[in-house]
Amino acid sequence: MSDPTTPSPAQDRVALVTGASRGIGAGIARRLAADGIRVALTYTRGAAAADEVVAAIGRAGGEALAIRADAAGHEGPAAAVEAAVAHFGRLDILVNNAGYMDLSGAELTDVAPEVVDRTLHVNVRGALLTAQAAARHLPEGGRIVNIGSCVGERVPGGGMTPYAVSKAAILGLTRGLARDLGPRGITVNQVSPGPVDTDMNPADGPSADFQRAGTALGRYGAPADIAEAVAYLVSPGAAFVTGATLAVDGGATA
Repeated sequence: MSDPTTPSPAQDRVALVTGASRGIGAGIARRLAADGIRVALTYTRGAAAADEVVAAIGRAGGEALAIRADAAGHEGPAAAVEAAVAHFGRLDILVNNAGYMDLSGAELTDVAPEVVDRTLHVNVRGALLTAQAAARHLPEGGRIVNIGSCVGERVPGGGMTPYAVSKAAILGLTRGLARDLGPRGITVNQVSPGPVDTDMNPADGPSADFQRAGTALGRYGAPADIAEAVAYLVSPGAAFVTGATLAVDGGATA
């Protein structure tokens, strides 16, 4: 008799990855699809980039769907979940990856309330509302993975307070959801990346040397590094892992 907390075979599973038109999210979507999981991915802007991720997954023999949804809105999170379920007929995995960080470099005293609002709405409220909507569909053996940040545990410098607050909140979200959904056999975990080479934070960017110096390995990671951690947490091998944080940060929090 099978264990009800063990996920269904990959070819029967559907994942929703938010904010997956580029960077870490795109890497996660491609990695899950490589395991035979059908993938819905959301984007706010950049439809062409999202369509390219879908096309790349299709060329590799997978199946994917791009959904336009703003994680900061009241309707976007639930609408994205319902669109994924309507298209694929089910939902087994949620990866809360959509994120926002103000890159203006403004001093704390100059940070606009609108920036604080968008940071918290996308990174915290959006993740919570998406998880809430997904929980209505996830079966036993379902998986939620929240993408946090090493900055949620250790802030390496100034100018990051709103973002740090939002990512610290993901820890509470992960632990709370793990308790709420554990009785249903659904696991909830967090992956906390360090500096990762993306369009938002390129390895040749103005703060790259500072970020590299803060890691034990002295280098940036790649989206594939984060995707591998997510692939593990949604796999049968992680069936007894919940409420946990997996730091994939090159030792930034060591």
